Amino acid sequence: MPQLLEARVEECYRQAEAFFKRSFSRPRVSLQLRGQKAGVAHLQENLLRFNAQLYRENTEHFLRQTVAHEVAHLVAHQLFGLRIRPHGEEWQKIMRGVFQLPPERCHHYDVPRRKATRYVYRCQCPEGLFPFSAQRHGLVAKGRRYLCRRCRATLQFTGELRVE
Repeated sequence: MPQLLEARVEECYRQAEAFFKRSFSRPRVSLQLRGQKAGVAHLQENLLRFNAQLYRENTEHFLRQTVAHEVAHLVAHQLFGLRIRPHGEEWQKIMRGVFQLPPERCHHYDVPRRKATRYVYRCQCPEGLFPFSAQRHGLVAKGRRYLCRRCRATLQFTGELRVE
């Protein structure tokens, strides 16, 4: 675990403890997150997972904003419980009041998109082609039906696959 990341997590917790005048249990921290998410807070496991690649490529902003963002989720959970919205009023107040940071829901890091296979479905309309994700295609295989909004016909798999 990079020392700067651990130090920033600890700094965020100390800020929260000074602000709320109470202690917070420290989370386990992992750099095992992959894909498009920069970080994830697992509330009930008291675990923070961060994306090592995005951390390396955006270190300064990542340490300032992303770490505080995820710590704010765990602090909000410990203060207010499970019944709050993930980026709701409580989380936003922690971001602004404790960390003096904008409550940004999403990062703007450059993330290479992975290629996705699309399953092409058709209706009776002349231009009625619908690319389905693998998940939606799987639901059709289990008996789910999808209708065209224009002609109301059941969409049928054409057998064609596209990689986007």
